Amino acid sequence: MKYRRLGKTDLHVSVVGVGTWQFGGEWGMDFTQGEVDQILDKAKELGINLIDTAECYGDHLSEKLIGKYLKKDRREDWIVATKFGHHFHEKFTRTNDYSAASVLQQLDRSLKALQTEYIDLYQFHSGPDEAFDNDELWTLLDKQIAAGKIRHLGLSIAKNDNLHQTAAASKIHAQTIQVVYNRLDRKPEEDVFVSCEQQDLGVLARVPLASGYLSGKYKPGTVFAGNDVRHRHDQEHVSKLLAQVEKIKEQEVPAGMDMAQWALAWCLQNPAVTTVIPGSKSPAQVEANAKAAEYVSEDHPQAVKK
Repeated sequence: MKYRRLGKTDLHVSVVGVGTWQFGGEWGMDFTQGEVDQILDKAKELGINLIDTAECYGDHLSEKLIGKYLKKDRREDWIVATKFGHHFHEKFTRTNDYSAASVLQQLDRSLKALQTEYIDLYQFHSGPDEAFDNDELWTLLDKQIAAGKIRHLGLSIAKNDNLHQTAAASKIHAQTIQVVYNRLDRKPEEDVFVSCEQQDLGVLARVPLASGYLSGKYKPGTVFAGNDVRHRHDQEHVSKLLAQVEKIKEQEVPAGMDMAQWALAWCLQNPAVTTVIPGSKSPAQVEANAKAAEYVSEDHPQAVKK
């Protein structure tokens, strides 16, 4: 595994982390505690130290599964990132609340679910600019840092071209940006990454495999089953994506190289990107994702030796 400095923080994160939206049950399967333990055990074995979750992956369900794992492991070995602002009601149904009073309640619920006294990275979760511009919210969160409940603040921007929030990150003491970035969606390269580099912000690239389309497993014409989240995607758009993936596989992926590993390494070669956080359904997927680190250069501006 390789590691990078996460922006201006004192955290050194593995270039491949573990995304955990799937633990909330919206990716087509429910996870037992044993299955989550096996996934995180494999991640740790391979040197992965970053777990990214959220309050609304289930009603703190993903956090609870992670928390039970952390309770029996060495908490200090992990960098735990979670988010705030959404209330889960049922699958694919949420309401938003970024008010200071509500966020304080959400923070305490996340700490309880994660069975930890502190969160390493607490992220504003895909909120509108109006909620972001609320000084009361950031004053509250600064106080939680002083109280030791939070180590660092970050932003998980909803639109991957949201320069309003990105440009103001340092002003509200956020030190990281989480954004959708992959070979099929390069929008952040235009403005957001430039701002991140200017501010020395850590960048967490989410959906680095484009919801699995860049795994190389699916041919044009694939139709996803009803219990798969991709079943909700527009079929015409899916067909275009898969045709694009087929062309990328033929023209850009080296012969004999696993496409998913190539796609993760492709994200990580960008000088603005610190880490990728693909989801994993099994220990085998964790292992496959981790191998992307073998193709990552050590001369990245955020690289550290560990």
